[in-house]
Amino acid sequence: MLIVEDEPYLAEAIRDGLRLEAIAADIAGDGDTALELLDVNSYDIAVLDRDVPGPSGDEIARHIVASGSGMPILMLTAADRLDDKASGFELGADDYLTKPFELRELGLRLRALDRRRAHSRPPVLETAGLRLDPFRREVYRDGRFVALTRKQFAVLEVLLAADGGVVSAEELLERAWDENADPFTNAVRITVSALRKRLGEPWTIATVPGVGYRIDRRPGSGPEGGERG
Repeated sequence: MLIVEDEPYLAEAIRDGLRLEAIAADIAGDGDTALELLDVNSYDIAVLDRDVPGPSGDEIARHIVASGSGMPILMLTAADRLDDKASGFELGADDYLTKPFELRELGLRLRALDRRRAHSRPPVLETAGLRLDPFRREVYRDGRFVALTRKQFAVLEVLLAADGGVVSAEELLERAWDENADPFTNAVRITVSALRKRLGEPWTIATVPGVGYRIDRRPGSGPEGGERG
């Protein structure tokens, strides 16, 4: 997700809080940076402070709406008047949160927005004996609860949302980490390997050599190509 906030401490606090919920986020401290990030990255949700340097949060909201992406927008502002909120909704905002706010409330609102997205993944993802509940942050394998780290949960969520399709390591890095992740890191391979072991046999995450990873809907033959990472 994209966080557009010009107060560095608040922006970092929001990103750190979202990381605890296994949500990867990029930060833009001004409108120009936000527009640049939107042009090169695909985000699930945008959190916009209306009052930022350069193009304002309102202008960024107009840009998002005009793009036709359907990306939900949550606006942050210190102004709590009804007229201010009304103008934000008229611009295309899907939700509104006034400062100061609790990070937990922000997280709950973002999860609710994600569930309401048009053509969004179902609230609970299920396949190959796996059941992932994004809202409760729970994963089950054949009815058995599986404790995962935040990063493992985020990776599994992306793989399950692909509905059996192959997800590249680059896409996993983009969706489950953030813009500061080293593109040459082996973090994806290590995380997938650890996740596979946590889920147990028969292996449900198949490696497609040279392409990426996918959920094997008929597990039992091991990861494709004999790979475990």
